[in-house]
Amino acid sequence: MISSRTKLFHLTGSRTSLLALFLCASLACESADRLSPSTPDGGRFAAPSTGSSGIPFGAFAQPISLYGQTYTGGLLNPENPDNLLSQLAAIRAAKARVVLTFPGSSARYTNPDGTFNFDFWKARLDRYAAVDFESFVSDGTIVGIYLIDEPSCASCWGGQVIPQDMVEAMAQYSKSLWPEMKTIARVDPTWLDDYSGEYLNLDAGWAQYVVRKGDVATYLSANVAAARSKGLALIVGLNVLGGGLNQASLSASQVKDFGSALLADPYACAFISWKYDAAYFARTDIKSAMALLSKKAKRHASTSCAG
Repeated sequence: MISSRTKLFHLTGSRTSLLALFLCASLACESADRLSPSTPDGGRFAAPSTGSSGIPFGAFAQPISLYGQTYTGGLLNPENPDNLLSQLAAIRAAKARVVLTFPGSSARYTNPDGTFNFDFWKARLDRYAAVDFESFVSDGTIVGIYLIDEPSCASCWGGQVIPQDMVEAMAQYSKSLWPEMKTIARVDPTWLDDYSGEYLNLDAGWAQYVVRKGDVATYLSANVAAARSKGLALIVGLNVLGGGLNQASLSASQVKDFGSALLADPYACAFISWKYDAAYFARTDIKSAMALLSKKAKRHASTSCAG
């Protein structure tokens, strides 16, 4: 779903980019202290090359080697800036797509009492400001940046939720560093919908299903409606390791049934689940279930995670 602000940005941004390209070519203004891909022109103006159809499908923390035919997407924490470009290059080579997270563990950006510290959080993003991964954004290898996990969970943040206006402020800060990279918060859009303001910088919410959230179709319908009402895109997924009754891992039949329900709606822009576990993902029945969902994700309407 593309808002008028996004359309205006692309129109003005394209003119600005052409002017900048002309000036840099004339003045040789390549920055010497900016990490860049090891291609002759830095790969900055590469045409879309992911070759992927449908929407990205994968899991948190899956090995880079798994990106490919079945796992066409995933979520990556590069751990430190030096790792980022090589990992992105491998994902691009696999014709896959990825959501990035730069902040890392919440312990790195909380106060001693466990509450959220915005300045610490910004410093975690700043570590990547000198890395030139622009070409991976422009060709679609990077789906977007995952800003924060469960801001609605008071017990996760020292007894205080991170309010919706702060989530929007986080998205605004990310856009100040990387204007074209989509911004994503992992929280149900039904919670984001309670915000009285407008999301001008946040692009997408995240509906991760677990059985305690009730009927999967009803849950999805409510979150699609909430995302639409706020002009947000929507990532979906499952908690495969703890989403069952009493936080049990999901069975293969549950993975297939719940996952198929989430993929039935064309609004989703990615399907990424929590999380990769070598033993669980190696099970024959789980492999079969994941292969089925991967095929459905490839047949899903190709949808941008732009808000």
